[in-house]
Amino acid sequence: MQSLYAYFSKKEGDVSRAEKTMLKHFEEVIELNLMIIGLLVEIVKYADNFYKEGKKKHFPTNLDLNPNKRFIENPIIKRIFSDDKLMNRVNKVSAIWLQNDLDIIRKIFVKLYNSDLYKNYTFSANDSVEIDKKFIVDALNDYILNNELVHHILEERSIYWIDDLPFIATIIFGSIKDDLSLDNRKVFKDMSDKDFALGLFRNIIIHNHEYEDIIVRFAINWDLDRIAIMDQLLLKMAFSEILSMSELPIKVSMNEYIEIAKYYSTSKSRLFINGLLDNFVKTYIKEGKIRKVGKGLI
Repeated sequence: MQSLYAYFSKKEGDVSRAEKTMLKHFEEVIELNLMIIGLLVEIVKYADNFYKEGKKKHFPTNLDLNPNKRFIENPIIKRIFSDDKLMNRVNKVSAIWLQNDLDIIRKIFVKLYNSDLYKNYTFSANDSVEIDKKFIVDALNDYILNNELVHHILEERSIYWIDDLPFIATIIFGSIKDDLSLDNRKVFKDMSDKDFALGLFRNIIIHNHEYEDIIVRFAINWDLDRIAIMDQLLLKMAFSEILSMSELPIKVSMNEYIEIAKYYSTSKSRLFINGLLDNFVKTYIKEGKIRKVGKGLI
């Protein structure tokens, strides 16, 4: 969607270059994954130093002398630090969190340290690994990845990363819960995913005018110029999947783009896309213009 928006906005017409740019953005998602892990690593390092400095106070408290280190001794954290290959890759990108004047590591740790989440976890009698996993996931979700300074730094690196962040977070959370390595080096699960992305991208460019005619046909009392570019793109992507991908169920495509519209469009746009797609599908099925292979796909 982002790459199509850039392609049609620039009106360059060089599909090959646009495809290469899109694939480059896909590759950068791996760097984003490493940067998130790197951020967590730097927060843990800061916490370790925080505990050590507490012992050096002139009048240390009992808590200063005997800090609760459950956070830095969390088995998920230990697994990250013991993975030499992962740490080597993380260290190459994590400097971005330190080379700025935002003091972001300290600010995040202080907020986390003073939270009920941190207190409940570190003083909990429940020492199960499931509690350890849940704490890391909740800390990332509630105190790290939603931080405005984090978003600011990520946006400076890539304008796409804020949109990619929930996707990467879901992968990291899943890896933690399922005891999988966080050293994810694959952009695609398999090559069919890459082929799907390129096929969708090319099909929309090739059939752009045809899909615009469909929008005009079913957008009753609406001129194409009055419909938001993003709404047009979402509709064209849905048309492409429904009309050209014979093994993909119609309901999957419709639900996917209605969900995406919830994130990128207004409530009115969402209703508009939902209604237009529904009308389009019903009409094209009656006219025999939608062909799917297999049962239950229509």
